[in-house]
Amino acid sequence: MIGWVGTISRPIQHDTGVEMMERLFSTAEVHPRDRFDYWHDVACKNLVAHDSTPECRHTFQAEMHSGALADLGLVLFENSPMRVSHTQRHCTRMPNDEVFVCRLISGQLVLEQAGREVVMEAGDLTLLDPLLPYEGKFSAGVRLLVLKAPRCALEARVGKTTHMVTRCMKPMEAEHRLASAFLAMLPDYAGQLGTAATKLVMDQTLDLVAVSLAKTHERPRPYLSSAKASALLNVRAAIESRLSDPRLDAEAVAAVAGVSVRYANALLAQEGTSIVRLIQSRRLDRCRRALKDPLQAHRTVSEIASAWGFSDMTHFGRRFKAAYGILPSEFRRLSKQE
Repeated sequence: MIGWVGTISRPIQHDTGVEMMERLFSTAEVHPRDRFDYWHDVACKNLVAHDSTPECRHTFQAEMHSGALADLGLVLFENSPMRVSHTQRHCTRMPNDEVFVCRLISGQLVLEQAGREVVMEAGDLTLLDPLLPYEGKFSAGVRLLVLKAPRCALEARVGKTTHMVTRCMKPMEAEHRLASAFLAMLPDYAGQLGTAATKLVMDQTLDLVAVSLAKTHERPRPYLSSAKASALLNVRAAIESRLSDPRLDAEAVAAVAGVSVRYANALLAQEGTSIVRLIQSRRLDRCRRALKDPLQAHRTVSEIASAWGFSDMTHFGRRFKAAYGILPSEFRRLSKQE
């Protein structure tokens, strides 16, 4: 099947950072009659199962690179104009562990999922859920970066993501611009960072995506369910941004989120938690990550706990053990042996 023939009429362009990622496919290495079928096979195996129809099989061109940053998968590709369809049949084959954050580098891409359509231009971000059907139309010159994010890690920051898909996040707003610019840099560093730095960058990436999603849901929504989703995101954002403040309590969170304590707790109850419990669980998670981070090995356990809002070390130790089954000092010691 593989055998280079002739000259490519329009060379695939390269971003800075592409050389840092593994090249999975290029039409430069495939006979014209086989290019699209080979591309489709590689794309289904490395990105998502789908059906697709090229604008022209004979002139079809594509290239795909992949990389990773800890638990984040990166897929960077360019292809000739085509339509794609990720159907319910494809959804049933997908594992329930990833969502896709898409950043368009160039061209125009139209995506439709969950009854919404988004027209993406260069620099725009949007979220896709591979457990839901979607349609896509790729224009000429489309170059796309797809961030394959652990569903549980993103939902820990924003709640359920189903209602967040196909919301266009344009860089004209500061939160979206920051997230877009940060994602654009990731291919430069795939495989180049140490273990601790890679984990830190992964967390920062997910934090910025979460902030951008929260910003999108600040806009007024016509339906009650969307209003609840927006309020829930605001509550989570209020907690996340003030975790280091030992004075943070339910009243302060509700005031920043613009809702009552009772309403906020009613929303969180649907996810099996409350304001107070969520504050505690997020602080414990931040402490756990800090205790495991080699870059923070010089900090004492009490210093880390205090930095994330715990003023009573006895209380912190009990809560940490209840959550993770081990005392903080023992957790740090065992982490150093891994």
